[in-house]
Amino acid sequence: MTPRAAPVDIAAVSLSSLCLIHCLALPLASAVMPVAGVLADAEWVHKALVLFAWPVSGLAVMRSLRTKAGWMFAVPALCGLAILSAAAFLEALHDHETALTVTGAAVLASAHMARWLRGGAEHI
Repeated sequence: MTPRAAPVDIAAVSLSSLCLIHCLALPLASAVMPVAGVLADAEWVHKALVLFAWPVSGLAVMRSLRTKAGWMFAVPALCGLAILSAAAFLEALHDHETALTVTGAAVLASAHMARWLRGGAEHI
């Protein structure tokens, strides 16, 4: 793996972790600290994280497709991004937003972690 490869995957995993924190930890914190409730209910935070995740993960996906094995990363990564996007931007899914965000973030982070751990990012 090249030194340039790991930062892309680390950034993507970090963004997925922020989504998880936003969806799971902030609602719990708002029970103790009402100020945290403002961030827990802020739809713009989720949308901003998803909009930032697309170019970060998108870069990794595009570059991974240069190899045959790149599809093993690209498919779950794009599925995770699609689930995150649906949760953030489709109002009809609002009642399922937390479950979808957790699922999408976990799928995306897992794809990046697997790519990073198996050294599949050497072409970035």
